[in-house]
Amino acid sequence: MNIAVLLTCYNRKVKTLNCLKALFDCTLPEKASITVFLVDDASSDGTYDAVKSNFSQVKLISGNGNLYWNRGMYLAWDTAAKSEVFDYFLWLNDDVVLYKDSISNLFETAPDNKSIIVGTMCSKNNTSETTYGGLDNKSNLISPNGTAQLCYEFNGNLVLIPSYVYNIVGNLDPVFHHAIGDFEYALRANKKGIKSYISSKYSGSCEVHASLPEWCLPEISIGKRFKVLYSPLGNSHPYYFFHFEKRHFGIMVAVKHYLSIHLRVTFPRLWK
Repeated sequence: MNIAVLLTCYNRKVKTLNCLKALFDCTLPEKASITVFLVDDASSDGTYDAVKSNFSQVKLISGNGNLYWNRGMYLAWDTAAKSEVFDYFLWLNDDVVLYKDSISNLFETAPDNKSIIVGTMCSKNNTSETTYGGLDNKSNLISPNGTAQLCYEFNGNLVLIPSYVYNIVGNLDPVFHHAIGDFEYALRANKKGIKSYISSKYSGSCEVHASLPEWCLPEISIGKRFKVLYSPLGNSHPYYFFHFEKRHFGIMVAVKHYLSIHLRVTFPRLWK
């Protein structure tokens, strides 16, 4: 059983190395092997050379410095899919520290080889605090309870996708720069009849980004708020968010939120 592990990184050398170390320390299912595809998006902190030196088995791919998470993951996946036939693809964020049994647990949780299995993350300092994973249809994170639980959307921190699913749903949509791509993939899979489940227990640690985006903060100048909103890292970039909502929720919802996003960035105190 061949598993392609997909990552993208930028200027987080220590986190990237820690992530890879934990990955290679993981216990794999019987007769399973992993091949790691890592896109380094033109890091300036020596990430590329450090990975090459410490983990020579990793297949490094150079980005152009403008890929961000979604397009970086798209490139990693596209490269893996074109290189050889894999039975599974595993998304992994480079700020995740996996537990030793995390990958085995994903397979143990899977009811079949035709479903997506989402790894659930917790805080390093509070192992009962769910930080990332699968969400229900009200956008609430679902905590593990020892069984496979259906989810509606998911964060892309750790996601196991069988080749069966890839052949039906395809790759991430490169129209999205950084955010939204993982949620969009979940909804696209749903529409094609693919079920998604969260892992039966926590898969690793990853700290949540607690603060609101800068474009939501009234203490930030309005000019900077708009600049942040329209940057790839703004999380709700109006163009991409409109595209996402129109596709999955209809034009009226997309227009409503396009307007409300601009109202919020203009008058952030209304949301305090």
